[in-house]
Order: sequence, then C-alpha cells, then structure tokens
Amino acid sequence: MATKDDAAPLPASQSGDPHSHLLILRFALLNIIAVALVVLALANGLVQQAFEADETRFVTVIALVFLVGLGLCVWRVVWTSREINKARAFDPAVPSRAARYVATTAGKDSQSRQTMASSLRLELSQNITIIRHMGSSLVFLGLIGTVIGFIIALSGVDPDLASDTENIGPMVSALISGMSTALTTTLVGGVLNVWLMANYQLLATGTVRLINTTVERGEDLAGA
Repeated sequence: MATKDDAAPLPASQSGDPHSHLLILRFALLNIIAVALVVLALANGLVQQAFEADETRFVTVIALVFLVGLGLCVWRVVWTSREINKARAFDPAVPSRAARYVATTAGKDSQSRQTMASSLRLELSQNITIIRHMGSSLVFLGLIGTVIGFIIALSGVDPDLASDTENIGPMVSALISGMSTALTTTLVGGVLNVWLMANYQLLATGTVRLINTTVERGEDLAGA
C-alpha cells in the first residue's frame, strides 16, 4: 500500500507552491502600491493639476511612453515567470526556453556549452533592454519639457516693455505658464522613471534567475 511518503513530489508549477509565482507576486505588490499612490494623488487633484499645468501636452507624451514601457514589462514578467516554472519542473516534451537550450547543448563539450550559455545570457538580457531604455527616456523627456518650459517663460518677457504696467500682467502670465511646464514635466518624468525602473529591476532579477535555472538544467543533463 502506497504511503504519503511514497508519492512523487509535484513540480513547483503544479504543487501550488507560492514560490513558483514569486516574480509575479512581487511585481503585483509593487504596482499595487504605486497605483494606490496614484489614486491618492487623483483624490487630491494632483494628477489633474499636472496635466492642466502643461500647455504643451508634454506630460501626456511622458505618460504614454511610461504606459507602453509598463505594458512591455508586464508581458515580459509573465513570460519570464512561466519559463522559470518550466525550467524548474523540466520536461523535454514541454516546449520552453529551457527545453530549447537543453536540446541545443546536448552532446556538446564543456567549452561549447559555456559559449551557448553566454549567448543565452546575451539574448535574454537584450530582450528586456528596451524597457530600461524607455525608463531612461522618461528622464530625458522630462528634461526636454523643462527646456521647453523655460523657453516659453523667457519668450514672454520683453525688458523693453517691463516699465509699462499694462504689459506686466501678460509677461507674468507667460512666465508662470512656462515655469509650470518646466517643473511639471521634470517631476512627472522623474516619478514615472522611478516607477518603471523599479519594475525593470524586478524583471532583471527574474531574468537572471531564468538564465541560471536554464543553464543548470543543461549542465545537469550533460553530466548525467
């Protein structure tokens, strides 16, 4: 009669082990906190003020770039988590990145496997590089918005008309509008950069785990 100890352990992806979805859980927790802060900002009218203060609509451009980057990050996190689970519960009959790697390295010598492992690291690292670039671009877009804001502010100031009280009002209005654009775009770009880069770091950590697990499976089977 079979006992409980005789039962074969289920793979991590089938046993309900929370560690099998740890990357997704961390990603979800990070973004739940970030979304909660955004909701708090919305409730206090800060988000509306950020969009209304920027007459150039540069804040909208920054927000769209961020949303595209976050969408790519979501897709890569889900894919990476799934591939990590497949690598841990390795089955050559199940299509996965680990199965492809093991099939490629089968019968190869140690030096060839090291070369293929390096290629795997390069491939998977490059797949998420675009997200890092998009995160960095948020800061640069914010700086561009800052420059545009200063240009708007200074373009409305005419020293020759400063002594005319009737012209002071429009000059002050242009100055305030330009400074609002400059400060708002800088702030939005910086905040969204931190948010996206935090997600990127989680994804990069998961990618390293996938690479290491995949290479370990290849080495285990090569030495079997």
